Amino acid sequence: MIKFTIQHIKDFKHSRKPFPTITAYDYTSAQIIDEAKIPLILVGDSASMMVYGYDTTIPVSMEEMLFLVRAVTRGATHSLVVADMPFLSYQPSIKETLNNAGRFIKEGRASAVKIEGGTHVRKHVSSLVENGIPVLGHVGLTPQSYHQLSGYKMQGKTVAGAQKIIDDATALQEAGSFGVVLECIPENLAKQITNTLSIPTIGIGSGHHCDGQIQVFHDVLGFSPLKPPKHAMQYDTMYSNVLNSIKKYKLDIENQ
Repeated sequence: MIKFTIQHIKDFKHSRKPFPTITAYDYTSAQIIDEAKIPLILVGDSASMMVYGYDTTIPVSMEEMLFLVRAVTRGATHSLVVADMPFLSYQPSIKETLNNAGRFIKEGRASAVKIEGGTHVRKHVSSLVENGIPVLGHVGLTPQSYHQLSGYKMQGKTVAGAQKIIDDATALQEAGSFGVVLECIPENLAKQITNTLSIPTIGIGSGHHCDGQIQVFHDVLGFSPLKPPKHAMQYDTMYSNVLNSIKKYKLDIENQ
């Protein structure tokens, strides 16, 4: 099995079939995803909720994310691992962006980082790329802007909103991003951006016209007692399955 590289991901732009990507937060899940031959693993800041139990992605720290990135890269032999830059790890300055992204590459052994935002982080992205750190962009619904957006809502529904997302995605491409995540935007807008950009788009809640799709590991397996997001592709109900197994174990011990 090949080791997926940035070039492999860029080449998916010209594939007839969309490519799958998924999040991972630990060694075991990374092993499973790697064996399934998923090209790209995102160590998402969604770990803030899925692993650490916070309400949003905002509280998770660099140290908390770096701990998970190290675990995932030890489990992923073939998948390309992208580390999500947490809130305030890049916004304050380009210097902090370089330092923190460099830690994910050097200490975490990730192959790339992901940054939320468009035109306003263009210089940050350019600086990273110029210093040898590949960047995956992220526009549309940007969860780190939860408070500014007044929650998790579909973005780009107005003419002005749609144009902003187009401008953001274009800016990321011009800055050197190797791909861009399109989160929760109208399907027609995602199609327009996908057809316009020369780099691959990875959709989540943005329809099926993107070059690739990404899902959260816990959503795919049903690892939560809560109702999954509308865009989640759930294939199992692991929460209840595991709960039943633990209950059986409990009974077996109590009845010895």
